[in-house]
Amino acid sequence: MNEHVSPPPDAEGAATPLMAQYLEIKAAHPEYLLFYRMGDFYELFFEDAARAAEALDIALTKRGKHMGQDIPMCGVPVHAAETYLEKLIRKGFRVAVCEQVEDPAEAKKRGSKSVVKREVIRLVTPGTLTEDSLLEPRSANRLVSLGRAGSALALASADMSTGEFTVGSVEASELAAELARLSPREVLAPDGLLSHEEIAPLLKALGPALTPLPSIKFDSANGERGLKALYGVAALDAFGQFSRAELSAAGALVGYLELTQKGKLPALGALTQVSSGVFMSIDAATRRNLELVETLSGSRGGSLLATIDRTVTAAGGRELAARLAAPLTDAKTIAERHDAVAFFAGDGDLRRSLRESLRRAPDIARALARISVERGGPRDLAAIRDGVKAARALRDALKLDDALSPSPGEVRAARDTLAISIADVSALSDKLDYLLVAEPPFLARDGGFIASGRHAPLDEVRALRDESRRVIAALEARYREQSGVSGLRIKHNNVLGYFIETTPVHADKLQTSQMRELFRHRQTIGTAVRFTTDELATLASRISEAGEQALALERTLFDELVADTLAVHAVLSRMASALAVLDVATALGELAAERRYVRPKVDSGPAFKIVRGRHPVVEEALIAAREKPFVPNDCDLSANGDGRLWLVTGPNMAGKSTFLRQNALIAILAQMGSFVPAEEAHIGIVDKLFSRVGAADDLARGRSTFMVEMVEAAAILNQATPASLVILDEIGRGTATFDGLAIAWAAAEHLHDTNRSRALFATHYHEMTALAERLSSMICVTMRVSEWNDQIVFLHEVMKGAADRSYGIHVAKLAGLPSAVISRANEVLRALEEGREGHKPLARIDDLPLFQASAPPKSAVKSSAVEDALREISPDSLSPREALDLLYALKEKLAPKA
Repeated sequence: MNEHVSPPPDAEGAATPLMAQYLEIKAAHPEYLLFYRMGDFYELFFEDAARAAEALDIALTKRGKHMGQDIPMCGVPVHAAETYLEKLIRKGFRVAVCEQVEDPAEAKKRGSKSVVKREVIRLVTPGTLTEDSLLEPRSANRLVSLGRAGSALALASADMSTGEFTVGSVEASELAAELARLSPREVLAPDGLLSHEEIAPLLKALGPALTPLPSIKFDSANGERGLKALYGVAALDAFGQFSRAELSAAGALVGYLELTQKGKLPALGALTQVSSGVFMSIDAATRRNLELVETLSGSRGGSLLATIDRTVTAAGGRELAARLAAPLTDAKTIAERHDAVAFFAGDGDLRRSLRESLRRAPDIARALARISVERGGPRDLAAIRDGVKAARALRDALKLDDALSPSPGEVRAARDTLAISIADVSALSDKLDYLLVAEPPFLARDGGFIASGRHAPLDEVRALRDESRRVIAALEARYREQSGVSGLRIKHNNVLGYFIETTPVHADKLQTSQMRELFRHRQTIGTAVRFTTDELATLASRISEAGEQALALERTLFDELVADTLAVHAVLSRMASALAVLDVATALGELAAERRYVRPKVDSGPAFKIVRGRHPVVEEALIAAREKPFVPNDCDLSANGDGRLWLVTGPNMAGKSTFLRQNALIAILAQMGSFVPAEEAHIGIVDKLFSRVGAADDLARGRSTFMVEMVEAAAILNQATPASLVILDEIGRGTATFDGLAIAWAAAEHLHDTNRSRALFATHYHEMTALAERLSSMICVTMRVSEWNDQIVFLHEVMKGAADRSYGIHVAKLAGLPSAVISRANEVLRALEEGREGHKPLARIDDLPLFQASAPPKSAVKSSAVEDALREISPDSLSPREALDLLYALKEKLAPKA
């Protein structure tokens, strides 16, 4: 059936039936680009076409007219649509996918100008992706919803691609840190919060990731009803006691998924309630400064995550990233994770065996998610099958009955989960293993995924189909012999079906009076003439019917397997989670053994003692470059140690920032459940981690570098507690010297006296070392430097004491500043130091050598009595006696010395 965009000639201003249908569907989805299915293409029209063509760098054309104007149009092929969707989603667009939901033949029965029925079957947004091509295998793809009930707030989070679903209350002051932990791809929020004084700036900063919805969508009563319907229960008591704000957030999220998936809700896991304070609070600025999951340039390489990641599965990679983003604050749970790492670090043979089995485990969670929303295929069923096989291998290899072996921690729970899950899905596993071929196709419509000999009716129609094809080959040979045309071929295409083809030169032989009764002409093209016969038509019908019957039978079997899979989706989800936990535990065990990491002692006390700690990322870079080993350093901020506030001084390039960061990273690694790069570590639980190390301007929000620094420092001083860990690097450097010193001084006092946090405070303001005499819990440490032949060598060692100079000019020389600049800088520095060290002070600003380069204007110079007298003298006319008398007179005119 042909569908036309152009209107009839006598009604150029009117919309065609097709365009009327398009405009109606588009009006219902104004904020989305509409992918409108026409045959083998998704077409876009009007403004959608112009925006998509620019974003995708494809041709923008015209097709027909509407209201007297040309209709802009572009299109993408259906078979490559995912590639284009990926580009659009990454550029912040949302897409409505509109499919044909009716056979064109049915539409034609209603009249020659009838339009095929179309419906939007899915809304594609950043937080609702399931396709592998649109997702990062090792990154979660979270959709987050911010709910509100009165003044109470809550955040719900779901990863549609894995089924994870959580909710928890949150204070407004902690909202930014929680969003940073979740790192959502899309955030749903009531439009009323866009005018909230405290929350609105945070939401608007999300940019394209923010999806404002009418506040009615966040009604807690509606949310409760939606959750009950989702789980098919009369009450939610079995899931937890949820606040109205939590019901608001979770209900709005479920409603949005139902809207975007057009009623095909994904298989979400049980809603898990997350208590406040379960995770170490780390705000967005600290995560960025410490480069936890990506560097400041946006690259994963060079981040802490990339450095420690030894996982061998995509699910394990996501679990590791989740743990790194959310270090725990419960010492018992942390110890269970440490037990698991120790268990595998100490048994290399078992560790290597399990990691080999894990490598064969597909991504069960994401395969299950695609199946649940009817986007899965035979390849996803094979992933379930192979995942269960890997789970069996891991269960059998994990023998945990030896009482003399060290505690396996969370490994035991993971193994028990595998054992129970395998038993519950054994029937499905056996069925998948029996029916599916080793490597099935992606799409069910392609067929060929049911193994031969497994289903008798399917084998029968396949035999008929395949036998008919052999008959075709025999028929072709017979026709050649009968006609005497050796080049005769029987071919097939989607328009004519099966046909006989020969060249124009030989076509006459098939149209003789004798042959005409057998061969009937069908089509002539430039390079060939095509014929058919009654026998070929009959055979073609048999082949077509057999092929269609085979595909129909396979589709029926596929639907049965999908139904069986979804019936145990909760069990499969638990199995997938257990596999991810084992991958992380073995990976961290591998890391500990490979890089000599040690088990930290983590408890609820105030301790923070690191012996010979190392920066994990810098150490890895040095190893990769085969350079000299990393220089380890101690740090003791414990209450019974040297002092809980360390003032760190020393020259640039000496390693102050590295020292600060490494201790923060060690705390994160310890509380996420990893071993740490040190010889010994004892860490009291850190409830909040703050880092102000390096800053950049924020021009989009009108903030200078110094303003950004002050905003971050304000957050620290307002929120840090005695259980927090704070690292501050060169606070106050972005303004005038005395202003900066004053701010740094006051901030250090506040940290010591009010926050009472464990803190590392690096500065170039050497005057601040005087604070150590006044503040009882502050000590001064410095970075060791060796001077030799007017050169400096950075030893990267931390020692007690204070630096007496910054060596900034030496660093400038190393950086390649011109020698004239270096020489001039030394001259200025000497003048400044002389004034400071009690030599002749600089009486005014133009005493600086810097300002002697250009003399002050003459009009600004006030002459003295001596100068006036000298101007009146004619030296050539003076006798020796007169000259001597004049000299005495000039001396008398000099002002008396103060």
